Parts: sequence; structure tokens; C-alpha cells
Amino acid sequence: MKQLTKAEEQIMHILWDNGPQFLREVLDAMPEPKPHQNTVATILKILVEKDFVTVNVFGRQHQYAAAVSKEAYSGKTIKQMVKGYFEGSFANIVSFMVKENNLSVEELEALLQQIRKQQKK
Repeated sequence: MKQLTKAEEQIMHILWDNGPQFLREVLDAMPEPKPHQNTVATILKILVEKDFVTVNVFGRQHQYAAAVSKEAYSGKTIKQMVKGYFEGSFANIVSFMVKENNLSVEELEALLQQIRKQQKK
């Protein structure tokens, strides 16, 4: 799976959150300052070429829908980050988060409980 640019990711979040959208709807959902309509259309075209988005044609209107789920993309992105920055070890990323005070003892205990539940299945 290819990596998305920030602009592509922004459009994907709109499609993930709102379901299939026409170009005007995507543009309306974007934050200010809104990009030009041609810019959004070009990004959508690229997303179709990358197989992240499908398009249905209704006359002259194109409706775009996410072809890749948010969960699938998030999982792949996290795995690539762990591989690239934490030597492929999820334990290293958890250790980093604890060291940087981004993960509390309570959150760590909740993670351990989740792991134990998953192992029982």
C-alpha cells in the first residue's frame, strides 16, 4: 500500500467520515482556506490512480468513495512507522511513549488488560 501525502490524507478523512461524496461535497467539507476546486479534483484523480478511491459516474457528476478503510490504512501506516523508527518493535514504541510521559500507568495497565483479553481468544 502506498503512502498518502497530507493533502491526500485530508481528503481520505472526509471520505472515511462522510461516505461517498461528490466533488462539491468534498470541497465543502474542507477547512478554510479552501483549496481551488481543480486542486481537489486533481487530488481525487490521484487517489483513484493509487486505488485508494473509487469513482461512480452519474452523467457529468463523479461520486468518490474510499476503497481502502481507515483501519487498513492506519494499521499499515503504524507498522511502517514502527519499522522505520523503532526497529520494528512495538515494545520500543510503548517504551518511548512511557519515557516521553505520553502514556500513563493507568493507560499502560489498560493496554495490558486488552492484550490479556486478546490472548484468551
